[in-house]
Amino acid sequence: MGQGLSPPRGRTWARRGARPQVKVHVRKRGRVNVLGAACYRPGDNRPRFACRLHTWHGRKTETKSFTPDEYRRLPDRAASSAARPVVLVWDNVSTHKTPELTAWAALQRWLRVFYLPRYTPELNAVEWIWSWLKRSIVNFPLAGIDDLEALVRSRLKQIQYRPDAITGCLTDTGLIMKPP
Repeated sequence: MGQGLSPPRGRTWARRGARPQVKVHVRKRGRVNVLGAACYRPGDNRPRFACRLHTWHGRKTETKSFTPDEYRRLPDRAASSAARPVVLVWDNVSTHKTPELTAWAALQRWLRVFYLPRYTPELNAVEWIWSWLKRSIVNFPLAGIDDLEALVRSRLKQIQYRPDAITGCLTDTGLIMKPP
């Protein structure tokens, strides 16, 4: 998930036709990208959410998005908190299917990767978390990219302490977990 400084559209409690306008003069460059994994264990009623943030301030010397090395670190982090083996369900984003990542995943005996069909965000539990996150940061006037990063971090910390919400994201997909 990525979020720039222009906020997502949301609802307000204003009267119809009298939407409040908050003008904030900020530089439109910059982006906060989030890489996340919802971690479920059969028989465990406390799921976990592992995430990583990457902030791009709009500088030419910075990378705009995650590197393949950062993509590899997230399943390692999730595997350290969960019992191995790990089943990783990825959507069909081109960065997930790079030769470098697929070769790395093939070498990991503890990791099994499944790819979701194209255009099926409703089957991805993490997409439901992104939807919740984007709805929770609506209508916040932000002064800069650092404020956006702090807001996203606080919202992600909130979801990490709500295992019922993470379980609800898996339930919304319609997928079930059955121990072998």
